Amino acid sequence: MQVKAQTYEPGYIELERKGILKERVEILKQILSDCTLCPRNCHVNRYSGKKGKCRVGSEIIISGVHPHFGEEPCLVGSHGSGTIFFASCNMNCIYCQNYEISRFKVGEIINVSTLADSMLYLQRLGCHNINLVTPTHYVPQIVEAIWIAVKKGLKVPIVYNCGGYESVETLKLLEGIVDIYMPDIKYSDNANGLRYSGVPDYWDVVRPAVKEMWRQVGDLEISDGIAVKGLLVRHLVLPNNIAGSAKVFEFIANEISKDTYVNIMAQYRPYFNAFLKPELARRITVQEYREAIKLAHQFGLRRIELSPWF
Repeated sequence: MQVKAQTYEPGYIELERKGILKERVEILKQILSDCTLCPRNCHVNRYSGKKGKCRVGSEIIISGVHPHFGEEPCLVGSHGSGTIFFASCNMNCIYCQNYEISRFKVGEIINVSTLADSMLYLQRLGCHNINLVTPTHYVPQIVEAIWIAVKKGLKVPIVYNCGGYESVETLKLLEGIVDIYMPDIKYSDNANGLRYSGVPDYWDVVRPAVKEMWRQVGDLEISDGIAVKGLLVRHLVLPNNIAGSAKVFEFIANEISKDTYVNIMAQYRPYFNAFLKPELARRITVQEYREAIKLAHQFGLRRIELSPWF
């Protein structure tokens, strides 16, 4: 069903009316004492200052709050995507372009109330959504901030912008809170997930995670040029077919939906430690990118966004 972007009501508003949002906050906060938020299942008590693979305790570290005009056009619109960059990550991609944030945790420690105020600030600027970048390890604090902010008038869609390495159990607790899921699907091979991102089961994890996201929100709905609800998948083409694009597109087409909005990304650069892997130590070629596009069409994907560089 299509709705006017300006009249769309995010699901978290209804959850707050019913008292469900507060219940979700309490459930998620309990998880921090024995953390299983992501598939790492570190089982550490983050309230006691212990840290698992994400390298953060119960504090919130953000590195930026601002309108972002470099995201997908349907998120950016005329006033930008209201981006909040969270520090650290539950993955360890050796080519991460934001490695200062993801690896070195460059940012500022804030509390939940400040995070809520940041969301409201972005809304006042006219941003079309709240774009949570690398939110996985902060889900309890984020949901609590949404709960605080909705009582002060928050009413724009929530975008969950993640690496795809997500726990289905945690995603279920986000149902009705997240309006737009925007996962990466980085690899179609577990071995490459381990070699290049430090997780041993990426392909096994990302598929049920994306299925759960789609179950909750369906195909991406765009009204008046602005995305309001649904799934948007990003796939970064890597040199030497390291991403395994064919299997990624086959999975999306056959197990999710041929109407999935897929951004085939060409902006790979050998950042951070990528130069240590010769097979990653270069940009992709025009031919590699065109081959990825060809594969997406062969599997019947109908909503493809292309990079402007090619």
